[in-house]
Amino acid sequence: MQEKSISFRTAGLILAGLGEAEKIGAEAKRLKATRALIVTDKGIREAGILDKIRKVLEKEGLSIGIFDRVEPDPAIKVAEECLETAKSNTYDLIIGLGGGSPIDIAKVTSVMLTNEGTIYDYFGVGKIPNPGVVTIMLPTTSGTGAEVTPNAILTDTKEKLKKGIVSPYLFPQVAIVDSLLTVSMPPKVTAATGVDALTHAIESYVSVNATSLSDMFAEKAVELIARSLRAAFAKGENLKARQEMSLGSLYAGIANANAGVGAVHALAYPLGGQFNVSHGVANALMLSYVMEFNALGCSVKFARIATLMGEETKSLSILEASDKAVQAVRKLCEDVKIPLNLKKIGVPENAIPGMAKSAIGVTRLLKNNPRNVTIDDIEMMYKAAF
Repeated sequence: MQEKSISFRTAGLILAGLGEAEKIGAEAKRLKATRALIVTDKGIREAGILDKIRKVLEKEGLSIGIFDRVEPDPAIKVAEECLETAKSNTYDLIIGLGGGSPIDIAKVTSVMLTNEGTIYDYFGVGKIPNPGVVTIMLPTTSGTGAEVTPNAILTDTKEKLKKGIVSPYLFPQVAIVDSLLTVSMPPKVTAATGVDALTHAIESYVSVNATSLSDMFAEKAVELIARSLRAAFAKGENLKARQEMSLGSLYAGIANANAGVGAVHALAYPLGGQFNVSHGVANALMLSYVMEFNALGCSVKFARIATLMGEETKSLSILEASDKAVQAVRKLCEDVKIPLNLKKIGVPENAIPGMAKSAIGVTRLLKNNPRNVTIDDIEMMYKAAF
C-alpha cells in the first residue's frame, strides 16, 4: 500500500539533554527578547526551579515578570488572569515553565496578546489568525509533551468539560527538554505524567492520521517509557531513567502533534471536567479499556506495541499478541500505583450517561480513533472501568 502524504511539524528548535536549561538565556538573546514573562505554578517556585531559570535570564540582561498562579488542569479563568498580567507590560517573550498546565497557559497568553476577541473565540482547530508573541517552553514533567504540540487544553467550568485550542501558532520557537528539571517530581506525579506520555504514544501510533514518520517517534516513545517509568517511579534521582522518560515524553508529543490522539483522551475529558481527575490519571485509567475496544481496528500495531514493551510474542498470533499489549499497559499502571477503577477515584456509576454524552461530542479526537465509536460503545467502556 502506498504511503499517505506526510505533513510534519514541531517546535522551531528543540534542545534536549542534561543541563540544557542553562541555554535559555542565550536562546532568549538570539530571539532578541528584552522582557520575558515566566508562566509557572507555585510548586515550581517552591522547588527552586523558577529562581534558577530567572537568574540565567537576568544574567543575559532580560527584565523578568512572573505569573505563578497556574493550577493543575487550568480553567479558562486562569488563562484570562495570566493574559491580564501579560498586558500590564510590553513582554516580547513568554516562557512556559512546568508541566502541561503552565505550558498551555503560556501558549494561550502568547496568541491572545496578538489576536482580538476572547479565548472562547478560538476553541477548535485553526481559528487563530495571527502568530503570537515569541515563546520558549521548558517542561518539568515527562508527560504531556506540550512543549512540541500545537494544542492548549483548558477546562470550561461552565460546561464541565475540557476544550482545546489547536493552531500551528501554538508551537514554540524553542523547546528545552532538560531532565534535571524533572528530578524533584514525586512518585505519584511521575506515574501519572509517565502513563500520560505513554497514552500519547499509543494513541498517535494507531491514529488514522499516523504516517511512517510519526510512527518512528511513537514507537521509540513506547519503548523508552515502558522500560524507564518503573525505575523513575522507584527512585526519582535515577538520571538515566529520568532522561529516557524526558525523551519518551518528547517523542510522544511529536507523534501526537502530527498524528493526533483518539478515544482515550475523549473519554478522559469528562473525568477531568466533571470530577477534577487529573489529566494524566484520567488517561492512564481509561487507556487499557479503550485499547481493548480498539484492538479490532489496529491489532497489528498493538502486537508491535507488545514487543516494544518487552513482551514475548514470537509464538503468538496477531490477536494474542495484541492482547498482550493491553495486559502490559495494565501491569505497568498497576506497578506505578495508577488506579484502574473509576469507583476508587470517586466517580459514581450513575454519572456514566452524562460523561458519555460529553465524550461523544469530542469529535476532534474521536475522528482520529482506529475504530468508530458510538455513545453506547463509550458507556460500555466506562462500565468496564468500574
